[in-house]
Amino acid sequence: MRTFLVNAAIRLAIRLTVKLDRESRNELKKVQKNGPALIITNHMSNIEGPVIYSYLRPRRTIALGKEELWDKWATRQMMEVWQCIPISRAGVDQKAIGACRQVLEEGDFLCIAPEGTRSRDGRLIQAKPGVTLFTKPEIPVYPIAVWGLEKYSANLKKGRRTPMKLRVGEPFYPDFPEGRLTGEKRQALADSMMGKIAELLPEDYRGYYAT
Repeated sequence: MRTFLVNAAIRLAIRLTVKLDRESRNELKKVQKNGPALIITNHMSNIEGPVIYSYLRPRRTIALGKEELWDKWATRQMMEVWQCIPISRAGVDQKAIGACRQVLEEGDFLCIAPEGTRSRDGRLIQAKPGVTLFTKPEIPVYPIAVWGLEKYSANLKKGRRTPMKLRVGEPFYPDFPEGRLTGEKRQALADSMMGKIAELLPEDYRGYYAT
């Protein structure tokens, strides 16, 4: 019952506050029907995650979420129903890393935002090298780019729906460098993955990856 109520509430909130056109909705159909696969997306608000999750159903998709989301009752309900994985941003969270790897080993979809935090102006910020900890050469990666939601909070206060655009890129397999993955190599790999998202965005949103 809780799962039904939480999902129904989220879908209603999305319909009331976000305007996602048909082309954007159809984009998510490009994602394969079954996992394992890694989904990476840019992060400009707290709403793109629920939108992507809702439209990817019935694909079993599990996402990472900052552990602070479990502190409040409302967001905790959503995190628990969606079986999200809490991650501490204070350091390397080995428990979260292990849980993410298990998601892929069980053949499901793992969704993460390589930037690690929200972009306040909607433009891309540099990816964190930690995204490479969940990446394997044999597992496909789907880049998803969203834009328009940087105006979500302002529009919500005015009672307006926010137009949201979404594009899904072709799946790719990360090109791992030879030898030991040093911090520098991990950052280069993370940047190359984030570049796939940048290619899908309008130029004004590419930020750190504008070139």
